[in-house]
Amino acid sequence: MTPYEFRHAVRNGTFRGPTAGHCGDFAQANLAILPEAQAHDFLRFCHANPKACPLLGVGEPGDYRIDTLGRDLDIRTDVPAYNIYREGRLAERVESLKDFWQRDFVVFAIGCSFSFEAMLAREGIPLRHVEEGCNVPMYRTNIANRRAGVFGGELVVSMRPMRGADAIRAVQITSRYPGVHGAPVHIGAPAELGIENLEHPDFGDPVTIRDGELPVFWACGVTPQTALMAARLPLAIAHAPGHMLMTDIANTSLAVF
Repeated sequence: MTPYEFRHAVRNGTFRGPTAGHCGDFAQANLAILPEAQAHDFLRFCHANPKACPLLGVGEPGDYRIDTLGRDLDIRTDVPAYNIYREGRLAERVESLKDFWQRDFVVFAIGCSFSFEAMLAREGIPLRHVEEGCNVPMYRTNIANRRAGVFGGELVVSMRPMRGADAIRAVQITSRYPGVHGAPVHIGAPAELGIENLEHPDFGDPVTIRDGELPVFWACGVTPQTALMAARLPLAIAHAPGHMLMTDIANTSLAVF
């Protein structure tokens, strides 16, 4: 499917799962949606934490159709699942924002590591969560984000197990794509990130780590959700981890040399 067709499959309820492995030539986006009164501080937060929060687009207040992200795109319906946060707590998970939308909402679309997975796959680098048909594992770390106003929280990382040679090649490939988190932030030794048990991710699903493989960690676009929780806003919205917005932005357009 094209990204346009994929968004419509989500919109009509045909597709509801994690989006890894779909429309591999196009960028996927994490979402953070919050009232205009806090939007300037959140924009500063993203600029202060570019590894975890590379911006692909920012909407105008009340705008749920951001043309720069995709044709006929509706933020309220085109993501498979959304997290609703109230006073810093996850209140519910929903499949549409039509009953929650406010005229002062500002949308932040943030680059996602799913975007470079097709490039890794073309190099023959296995992606275990795709092989096992589950969501990528994501973990809170002990690394504090740089604060901006009420927004702080901790860095969240996604993990993909790889053999050493594949990890080196993955660094070479992903370092060219800072707009979708770029190179890994850490390889091996999860305890150095404050991660106690890889079998129990904070978000997503556990995956098999085989003998001879290393855990490779990338900054993750779920990081803003720790910031939204720490800020304890009366209402804020994000994508459900692993359930991304599919954009019309070609991954190749995000490469730097």
